[in-house]
Amino acid sequence: MIFKKLVAIEPLNLTPSAETELETFAENVTTYDNVPTSVEEIIARIGDADAVLLSYTTYLGREALQDCPNVKYIGMCCSLYSAESANVDIHYANSRGIEVTGIRDYGDEGVVEYVVSELVRCLHGFGNRADGTPREPWSGTPREITGLKVGLVGLGKSGGMVADALYFFGAKISYFSRTRKPESEDKGYKYLPLDALLAQSEVVITCLNKNVILLHQDEFQHLGNRKILFNTGLSPAWDPEPFSKWLTGDNRVYCDTLGALGGQEFLNHPNVECMNVSSGRTTQAFDRLSEKVLANIACYVKKQ
Repeated sequence: MIFKKLVAIEPLNLTPSAETELETFAENVTTYDNVPTSVEEIIARIGDADAVLLSYTTYLGREALQDCPNVKYIGMCCSLYSAESANVDIHYANSRGIEVTGIRDYGDEGVVEYVVSELVRCLHGFGNRADGTPREPWSGTPREITGLKVGLVGLGKSGGMVADALYFFGAKISYFSRTRKPESEDKGYKYLPLDALLAQSEVVITCLNKNVILLHQDEFQHLGNRKILFNTGLSPAWDPEPFSKWLTGDNRVYCDTLGALGGQEFLNHPNVECMNVSSGRTTQAFDRLSEKVLANIACYVKKQ
């Protein structure tokens, strides 16, 4: 089966060769180089297409899909961890017989490098902070990662890679996860309940799926003062009110994007380091993204 019409309703971050290869899957391919600004515009762009591609920027919900009766396939050119966190109404799409695919694990390497880079700069006092002021070593004198107590909240693919990298540098790793990870414990990583992990760790790194919030008022009380907190997710891992209160202490927060930080009001806080640039958007990540998107389409076509 080849699609009659495939529409990319927004920029997809695919490589040029991948965009060219899309033409082998459809009689007609239409792409857009900007993001639709309304449901009506989404409907107009999809039109009578039977295949739709989109990235993470646009929400494709029931309101749009019910006016696009020909759609049979939706390819998410972005991370898909669960139906609840997706930017496509997967439950409604599936009820219509529309297959929705997404990808995972294409930008993790850049995230690992970001965590290691920023943590080393913090501990050693390398370079300047976001406001241009010189950094001071976190502990007063330069310190290595060796012996640092690091707690991972979430130990999926990304969290596991961050843990492995810091363990290589000599960090003492503990983790909290919905499920125990025997293979990680065999490496020497220690499972701890969340409250204990927060209290005992010098550095806490949240590696959670989008829209998963685990840090509430009680958790910040357990986390306490004089801590370094990283969030590598696509959305905040915390409630804003207790997070804001915790920030007033002698603490430091690192997020690569404003989405991970949670709000413009935190961006210029003196205890926040936010580059507002996604660390997972690398040349290699776009290569992996392209390969996985094309593989998903090929798999769907092969089944028809």
